[in-house]
Amino acid sequence: MRILLSFLLVFNLLTASAQLTYQTLTVDFDSSWQYKNLKIIPIRQKAGGGSPGQGSGLGDIVTLNQAIRQGLVTVSERGTTAIENVHWLRINNNSEKSVYVSSGEIVAGGRQDRMMARDTILAPTHRDQYVPAMCVEEGRWSEKEKKFDYAHFANGHLRKILDSSRNQLQVWHEVQRQLDSGHFKNNTLSYLSRRQDKKYVQVNDEYFNFFRGKFRHSDSTIVGFVAVSGNKIIGSDIFADPALFYGQLEPLLRGYIDDAVIFGAPVDLPTPPIRRYADKLLSNEASQEEFVKKNGKIFRQNGRVIHVNTFLKDQ
Repeated sequence: MRILLSFLLVFNLLTASAQLTYQTLTVDFDSSWQYKNLKIIPIRQKAGGGSPGQGSGLGDIVTLNQAIRQGLVTVSERGTTAIENVHWLRINNNSEKSVYVSSGEIVAGGRQDRMMARDTILAPTHRDQYVPAMCVEEGRWSEKEKKFDYAHFANGHLRKILDSSRNQLQVWHEVQRQLDSGHFKNNTLSYLSRRQDKKYVQVNDEYFNFFRGKFRHSDSTIVGFVAVSGNKIIGSDIFADPALFYGQLEPLLRGYIDDAVIFGAPVDLPTPPIRRYADKLLSNEASQEEFVKKNGKIFRQNGRVIHVNTFLKDQ
């Protein structure tokens, strides 16, 4: 009987740690941070929440952001200059760690800038591995390949188009719409051309430094957040453990700040509708599955939820 109870306890712990719901998480409304058009509400892991490797077989894992900057991976074009290769990138993982790639992450260079089009985990092998991608620089396809550098996450508007349509023309249309909205001058219709706008960069950095400072002075239990701008929830990102979240934090912030600067407004949304949003997202697996099916995506590996992302939703 004692053995059976022990088995059930371990099974329940592993099952709980495999999900990202109120069973393992709490939304910290009392510790939210706000700067101008953006409010961020941390989501924290309860004690015993587990880690990405627990029960999943992932082992040691780093984000694409970390892997590129530490020289653990190389990103290159799939092959020749043929336009048919635009929707694939070759990534060689030369480390002993698994590398997590999230849809919506942007790399700059190659024959044109790209956005990763699918969440995936790259095994620690020196063999070529291929990740689907979308072009976010319509006006450039050069014969000479530049070195790919990590940029950051696209904002929520573009990530939503990517994950809901998987359509290159719609991605280009959204990039063009955003460039027009922000009055960004560019020669190649590049999503990243906003980096050349000094005023935008200055404002973006002000937001970034504020929120990065808040996270740096917080504890290490945060695994995600809900973001609000104006009278709308503009999205959320939740990860399987704090290390994975903090590996994604800075590029994620850039994406949410981009939304707040270009499309946002002073925060004017009371707590009750945010709580209702959180309840739909985190109450249990069934409600989460139903809610995210319409408003985001869930990435699983070996049955474990690694990342939950939701997009802008009309309130």
